[in-house]
Amino acid sequence: MTELHELSVSQASAAIASGGLSPLDLTRALLERITTLEPHINAFICVTADHALEQARKAEQAAVTGNLRGPLHGIPYGLKDIYDTAGIPTTGHSRVFQHRVPEQDAHVTARLSAAGAILLGKLATHEMAHGGPSFDLPWPPARNPWHTDHFTGGSSSGSAAAVAARMLPAALGSDTGGSIRGPASLCGITGFMPSAGLISRHGVISNSITLDRCGPMARSAEDCALLMDALAARDPRDVATQGAPDIDYMSALVPHLKGMRIGVLRHYWEEETAQSSAPVAVMEEALDVLRQLGATLEDTRWLPLRAALDVKIGIGEPEIFAVHAEALRRQPDAFGADFLQRVLPGCLFNGVDYVNARAKHQRLAAEAMNAFQHYEVLVTLSQGPAPRLDAHHPLSFWQNLNTYAPANVSGGPALAVCNGFVEGLPIGMQIIGRPYGDIDVLRTGYAYQQAARWHTHSPDMGGMQQTPCPTPPAHFAQTSEGIEPAYLQLSEYALRLAGIPVTDSTLQPVARAAPAVLAMAERLRP
Repeated sequence: MTELHELSVSQASAAIASGGLSPLDLTRALLERITTLEPHINAFICVTADHALEQARKAEQAAVTGNLRGPLHGIPYGLKDIYDTAGIPTTGHSRVFQHRVPEQDAHVTARLSAAGAILLGKLATHEMAHGGPSFDLPWPPARNPWHTDHFTGGSSSGSAAAVAARMLPAALGSDTGGSIRGPASLCGITGFMPSAGLISRHGVISNSITLDRCGPMARSAEDCALLMDALAARDPRDVATQGAPDIDYMSALVPHLKGMRIGVLRHYWEEETAQSSAPVAVMEEALDVLRQLGATLEDTRWLPLRAALDVKIGIGEPEIFAVHAEALRRQPDAFGADFLQRVLPGCLFNGVDYVNARAKHQRLAAEAMNAFQHYEVLVTLSQGPAPRLDAHHPLSFWQNLNTYAPANVSGGPALAVCNGFVEGLPIGMQIIGRPYGDIDVLRTGYAYQQAARWHTHSPDMGGMQQTPCPTPPAHFAQTSEGIEPAYLQLSEYALRLAGIPVTDSTLQPVARAAPAVLAMAERLRP
């Protein structure tokens, strides 16, 4: 028999509905697994064991009397610790919010509770869903279950790690520039960023008001579709949801791709990012599977990665800087160093830069639609294998391209699925759709997974020994050595204008990123 922790959402749902599985037994089994594995993985900020057992008892009583609330009745899950939970801390994995306890649930927290799902705990993230991995916060960074010396991806780090380690069958993440898809790819699970406006962001700690999206992370595209049926809903407190269509996400899941036209974004891995031969070979094998399933594949081109990332950062950094401006003015040293390296340089963007980024966003979003006149979905290499934790470099955020920003800019959905392994670490494939083309994306992922079965692989967690978390060397001393005086002067002026105390710990991050920020602002000009 399948061990309880190996059950997917859809498998557990069917077993509970048939009376063959007790929600209480499932919850107890997963809590026991969390107790065993959490010291090695660091996926949780807090485990809500008593709360979960109480919810499980109620779910069990309702199941016995035939009062199931739906497919998620009795299904345990976890929340990235940016989702508000009434009476349970929501910290954003930050010292600044360490003792923050919301009075109300986020919209999606309430919907999952109403659907009968069982909250097992709050999951690690990068600080405020942005800077990380951080090694100077009250909680350590999450570690990759496939090899605990390696990175999970971010910022939905704990969500991906917990699902991959089979500590829970599903979790919620958020995605502003790859924060669902990156961790899903590096941890070998399935992560779905739905179209903008399908899931309410009310009660979720904001990163970018313009670009944030909430979404499910689970074992399979089927599980993500099942979760979307419960999560997607209009909410008057999030105006972005008001035009969202009603979609039956499970209806289009069929095990073939006959008639599907797929555009292959080969230029993303052959021209715009540096990829080694092994992940490319894995991707080529995945393309062959899509052809065997009946799809017609053609190479095509889409939004340039550099242009999309410029827009994402040119909008996102001023917005997250504004969200946390008061705390940054009062106590900048309460934030982690990695968060400061990402967010503080946002003060170098001025109002004109932000307007230019918004205007270019509109142009790119319109341009993105051209491809979908010819193709239902686009596919590309997502990410992998995971680098070591001690290889992290804080400035990489400002320097490195990735394949995620185009889908954030387009407003459409994107799904990351495992499509193989290199030296025991997962590789991810990304499937991208037009706005509200979520069914096409999920259908493609589902058919691929039914054929390839990579999503059924799980890491060997037996006999794990607790080891120290690898930490990167101190990349930057608190010194201006090597920084041009003009950048220091400009950065000091921008910090003072923003009301941020000028200290070594605030000035150095801004000045180090200044060349990249100024180049980005120049490219955003019409």
